[in-house]
Amino acid sequence: MASAGLQLFAFSLALLGVSGVLMATLLPTWKVHVDPGSNVLTAITQLQGLWADCTWYSTGMFSCTLKYSVLSLPTLVRAARAMMVLACVLSALGVCVSTVGMACTRLGGNRKTKERAALTGGVCFLSAGGLGLLPVGWYTKEIVADSVRLAGAEGRGQEPGSALYVGFAAAVLLCLSGMIFCLSCAPEGSRAGAQPPLRPDRSPTTRMKSHLAYHLQDYV
Repeated sequence: MASAGLQLFAFSLALLGVSGVLMATLLPTWKVHVDPGSNVLTAITQLQGLWADCTWYSTGMFSCTLKYSVLSLPTLVRAARAMMVLACVLSALGVCVSTVGMACTRLGGNRKTKERAALTGGVCFLSAGGLGLLPVGWYTKEIVADSVRLAGAEGRGQEPGSALYVGFAAAVLLCLSGMIFCLSCAPEGSRAGAQPPLRPDRSPTTRMKSHLAYHLQDYV
């Protein structure tokens, strides 16, 4: 297995990734649209998230509307919800399982069981990172396409919100953590299976005795 320090580093990355994925899922800033209005007092900022849409007025007022109806939501929002929730569940499961497989803990029993637990946690982190990247990339593609389409007509468009940046960073951290946990188990197992212990047929002392006996036969 890998050193305990390397696994602790991967576990720290995983904790940051779990926090980032959860934050990105809850934040209402997946899409940002700024409407300057006719003057400063009428300027508003519209924020769209997976669970709520919010409006921020230039006067300081802030209001949000929750998205209760699932069937009325666009396919993009429903798919992003499902993938982000599944990413949160898998990353939390990976934290629990990788805790058992870490070399610095006394959980999990023998060495082989801890290696399997660390590998399972790494797979959970990799899966969660991949699921987190998909909706972030999909949303970014749609925002860029809408901005290009609306730029010529109205001169205004939507922009990626902070939740997309947080989600992207969290997904990358989860993927890195998963790779470290998976690689911490693979080399040890491959070396154990590829290099069986060798048993020499003849020791150096035996070879020397046979060599002397061969020369002594010349004098008989």
